[in-house]
Amino acid sequence: MPEQKKLKVILLRHTLSPEETVALAAKLCYSKSTISDLNEKISSKDQSDFIGKLMDMGHESVLEHASFTFGVEGVSRVLLAQLTRHRIASFSVQSQRYVSYENGFGYIIPESIAALGDDYAARFHEQMKTIESWYTDWQKLLGKGEKSNEDARFVLPNACETRIMVTMNVRELRHFFSLRMCNRAQWEIRKMAEEMFRLCFETAPALFMNAGPACIRGKCPEGEKSCGQAARIREEREKLIREAAKEN
Repeated sequence: MPEQKKLKVILLRHTLSPEETVALAAKLCYSKSTISDLNEKISSKDQSDFIGKLMDMGHESVLEHASFTFGVEGVSRVLLAQLTRHRIASFSVQSQRYVSYENGFGYIIPESIAALGDDYAARFHEQMKTIESWYTDWQKLLGKGEKSNEDARFVLPNACETRIMVTMNVRELRHFFSLRMCNRAQWEIRKMAEEMFRLCFETAPALFMNAGPACIRGKCPEGEKSCGQAARIREEREKLIREAAKEN
């Protein structure tokens, strides 16, 4: 039986002491000291102010030395298509060839459809059940196994849930947040980006202090396509920061 799923984002791993790692890389560029001496000095002092200066200088290449790995569940194939456009990242995705949905698949219901009310949400659920019947019918006709899954999956919807493991370095994460936390981003990937941002900020606040949609750092870059709600977007980001601070 198809089952509606909800977003879940887990921070699985990250570079050990990411703020210190970035600070070490930056100071190495300008210091005559040995790496061992620099590492010792950096470990004994908070690097938040120094990282803030790096951000102001635009010295972002050093951010690539720290990375974060997330596990994501309860997202659709629609989101996957958008996420994999971010090329400076590594992805592992649950296979629809090796994983069979003969006992039902998870799905994501769009917010706009859910907002119409329970009757419309129920209609969407019935449509998922119909698609499941098409899928299982093709499995039977093709003979069960990975070969049948491979072609039976062609009838599965974009709403079908997938599970993803994604790794990005800090520089790419900041770029990702700039685009995907924007109010004009598709709602599902925006929610995922906001949760990823919250987890990153909990772990390394200095690296993500001014991260987020582009409008928090100045004029909206969308021009005529701007949502015109920069003040609200900034307020929502500040709320995320406050929530992350409480978790910390």
